[in-house]
Amino acid sequence: MTKKQKKMRLRIIISLILYIICILIPAQNIIKLILFLVPYFIISYDVLLRAINNIKNGQIFDENFLMAIATIGAFIIGEYTEGVAVMLFYQVGELFQSYAVGKSRQSIASLMDIRPDFANIEKDGEIIEVDPDEVEIGQTIIVQAGEKVPIDGIVLEGSSSLDTAALTGEAIPRDVCKGSEVISGCINLSGMLKIRTTKEFGESTVSKILDLVENSSTKKAKAENFVTKFARYYTPIVVILAAILAISLPFIINISFANSFYRALTFLVISCPCALVISIPLSFFGGIGGASKQGILVKGGNYLEALAKLKIVVFDKTGTLTKGVFNVSEVITANGFSENEVIEFACLAESYSKHPIAYALKNKYNQKIDYSRISDTKELAGMGISAIIDGKSILIGNERLMNSENIEYNVYNSYGTVIYVAIDNKYAGCISITDEIKPNADKAIKKLYDLGIKKTVMLTGDNKKAASHVANMLNISEMKCELLPADKVTATEQILDNKNKNEVLAFVGDGINDAPVLSRADVGIAMGGLGSDAAIEAADVVLMDDKLEKLADAVKIARKTILIVKQNIIFALGCKFLVLILGALGYANMWAAVFADVGVAVIAILNSSRMLMK
Repeated sequence: MTKKQKKMRLRIIISLILYIICILIPAQNIIKLILFLVPYFIISYDVLLRAINNIKNGQIFDENFLMAIATIGAFIIGEYTEGVAVMLFYQVGELFQSYAVGKSRQSIASLMDIRPDFANIEKDGEIIEVDPDEVEIGQTIIVQAGEKVPIDGIVLEGSSSLDTAALTGEAIPRDVCKGSEVISGCINLSGMLKIRTTKEFGESTVSKILDLVENSSTKKAKAENFVTKFARYYTPIVVILAAILAISLPFIINISFANSFYRALTFLVISCPCALVISIPLSFFGGIGGASKQGILVKGGNYLEALAKLKIVVFDKTGTLTKGVFNVSEVITANGFSENEVIEFACLAESYSKHPIAYALKNKYNQKIDYSRISDTKELAGMGISAIIDGKSILIGNERLMNSENIEYNVYNSYGTVIYVAIDNKYAGCISITDEIKPNADKAIKKLYDLGIKKTVMLTGDNKKAASHVANMLNISEMKCELLPADKVTATEQILDNKNKNEVLAFVGDGINDAPVLSRADVGIAMGGLGSDAAIEAADVVLMDDKLEKLADAVKIARKTILIVKQNIIFALGCKFLVLILGALGYANMWAAVFADVGVAVIAILNSSRMLMK
């Protein structure tokens, strides 16, 4: 319990005791008024002060103004007991509401409790603690058992297991040793690690994630914006209606002005829209927190709202549906060239590339690369690479490259990626490189269909045979192959143009090479974002581990969030309009009015808190 909450609890207790004493003391007129004013001011002074300050700042129509007018009005017409009681009940509700909101926020904070308090550096043979912000790139830090990894880096010494649950939602620890990349926010479970930092703290994974979660509330969903606009117009309208009610009722039905005034005051208290204003943003906040617990980072309520309407999912193939770990499966030679020559020249031509295919060739070659042999390397977009190696002209790429250079070659049919090699404009052979489909990728796609996803599409630069193999294995409904990087954006835009207006399209990629498509889709989802800056920055949703099944979990969370939001809107507005009508007709008193305000708000908030439960 916070100090503010403790203070409020004490004020409620003192006011309640004084209120009971005032009721028991026999007094009339002015004495009775003075007695009841004591517990009233003890319990209401903060509400009255906020109402006055808001009026000065031009913000008149809020719950403080409504409660102040209603309770002061009750005193004016001689309903002292009710004036104090209503304010007491209101403050009890506010205290309970404060507990509920605080609990929700604490739960979310605990989910994202990954911010490191310090970093250890070695100085003069001693380990000293410093602020993570003070550690520079390339500096060596020491992480002992039980401590959080404060900054991203590479292990120089030691081996251990890292608890990544706060980032990925996965309970299984990740083993690391010398040469392993580690990211901030993980907890070192066993041995001591010496780590060379590769980023400053402000650019590390933990900082980016914390910033993402803290700023998620700035990207509001339509439902949140609706509530804000609704409250802006709804409250003044109700205040005007209350004034009309107070003046006109005695002329319409046979009641006194005091009775009419009382009904108008009741009407005012009921009108406060705090149930909606508090519970709806809390529902989205809870949804974002619940998702983060499972290693799914959502950048705002608007993306949760979009995920709930998801109908079309477009996948990048490599690194998303497949592991992105390529291996040379076959080497076919031609025109008297040997297998070693084909592999050697292909590897040297690709030696400067960071593409997974280049790593597959390097692994197969398995020798130290002599870069002095290589010159004039050029990347031919969408076709391959040309280079001069040992004075020979080397071409390595797809069929399109062979055709463009008028090289006669033998087409090799393989479901893998086929790389053709030409030496001095003579066909030397081809290399088949295969990629493995991710475990449970087929189950992940099935889960999406079970959730009502209408269409799945796969985009890839691979040849038709390789693409068809993956699409058939995973039951992908549509695929587009042999695409250049720019073609992926065009293909996505075509699907966007042809879909229905209310359908949402998500693109799922690795977040590094797919940034243009991620930003073009209705929702960009980055797979395997653990440690990837580009993934966190380009995508709207980041699946922090490499498990495709989390996409279905994200959709479920989004739909549950929207369901709770709708429940709160219907429940809050339904209760309010019912009690408003009853209040106008004289069947609802101040107690019913406060329930329609505070009681409904508390119930809606508790309903919103369900989003934090797995």
